[in-house]
Amino acid sequence: MTPNWEGVVNVLERRAIIQRDLDRLKKWSDRNLMKFSKDEYQVLHLGWNNPMYQCRLEVHWIKRSLAEKDLRVLVGNKLNVNQQCDLAAKEANSVLGCTSNSVANRSGEVILPLYSSLVRPHLESCIQFWAP
Repeated sequence: MTPNWEGVVNVLERRAIIQRDLDRLKKWSDRNLMKFSKDEYQVLHLGWNNPMYQCRLEVHWIKRSLAEKDLRVLVGNKLNVNQQCDLAAKEANSVLGCTSNSVANRSGEVILPLYSSLVRPHLESCIQFWAP
């Protein structure tokens, strides 16, 4: 079986293009007196058959990440929603615990408005992921 050199060249070209773009970004930031904090940038590899290139910004290798938060939505490398739903439920439970511990009167007249205004928004923000 002969190797597919066309595919190998394509992969190397794509890797070179990504690295060239990162080098351009670094030059732009230097011209505009902006500094990158090497601990804050990460790469999130998405998609099937992703070769997961290891990139660098100047001499620093960029860390890989399994999930990143963007616009309050947790995006994982497998693009599943389990992490986002777990995070929303954890935040809602945390707010509910703080609310129930700090309220002396636990009648429905007091708890329902607090629940509706403090806990429910955390759950509603994730409802699209639970039942699209």
